[in-house]
Amino acid sequence: MIMRNTFREAFNAGKPTIGTHFLFSDPDIAELIGDTGLFDYAEFAAEYSCLDMQLLYHLARAAQCAELPLMIKLDQEGQGIWAQATIGAGFKSILFTDIRKSEDIEECHAIIRADTPTDNGRMGVKIRWPVLSSYASDQYPDDLKSLVFCVMIENKEAVENLEPILEQAKTKVIHMVQWGPADYSVSMGDPKLFHSKSIHKVEENVIRKCLEHQIAPRIEIGEVDQAKRYIGLGLGIFALVGIV
Repeated sequence: MIMRNTFREAFNAGKPTIGTHFLFSDPDIAELIGDTGLFDYAEFAAEYSCLDMQLLYHLARAAQCAELPLMIKLDQEGQGIWAQATIGAGFKSILFTDIRKSEDIEECHAIIRADTPTDNGRMGVKIRWPVLSSYASDQYPDDLKSLVFCVMIENKEAVENLEPILEQAKTKVIHMVQWGPADYSVSMGDPKLFHSKSIHKVEENVIRKCLEHQIAPRIEIGEVDQAKRYIGLGLGIFALVGIV
C-alpha cells in the first residue's frame, strides 16, 4: 500500500509545516512522534546515526501506523544507494546534503526520479514497498513525483555558487532549501562562527535568494520563540530541532 504524502499535500496547499528530528534506530520513536499529533513529518538524521535497509523498512512501517511521513537526511558519500533504498522503504522526503554546485542538483534529481522520457531520472522499477504488487504498476512514477525534494546549502562553495544552484533547483523542482550554519562555519575555517550573529547575514541572503527563485527555505529552530525572526521574513516552513 502506498502511503499518502500528507507532508507534500500540506506543502502544495501553501500551509505552514513543522517537523522534528530523531537519531535513535528504534522504530518505536517514529511511531511515538506521530502519536503526539504535533508534527507534519519527522526527519531521521541518518547522516549522524547508523542504519541498514531493514531499519529503513521498520521505521517507515512504524511511522505509517501513526500516519507520519518521514524524511531522511543522508550523508553525501552514500546518497545514491541510500536515497533509493529509503524511497523503496516508504519514506516520503529526501534531504540531500553538501550541495556545492549546480551539477550536484542534477545528480540528486537523477537519483530520485523515474527513468522516463519526461522525468529524466535514473530510478528504475524496484519491487519494494511502493510497488510490491507488480513491475508494471502505474503508481510508481507518481509516487516518486510525490516526494518532498530538499537540499542543503551549508558550505562556502555553495554560497559562492548560490545563484546557479538555485536556478537549477528551480528547474528540477526542488521543494525546500535548508541552510546549514555549522558546516558553513567549518568551511570558512571558523567553527565558532556558528554562534556569532554575523552569520545571520549569510543566512538571510540565502533565504532572500530562495524566495526570489520561489523555492521555500526550510528553517531549523531550537525553540518556538526563535520562529518570530523568520516569520517576520515571511516564512512558515520549520523543522523544530528536538533530537530524540
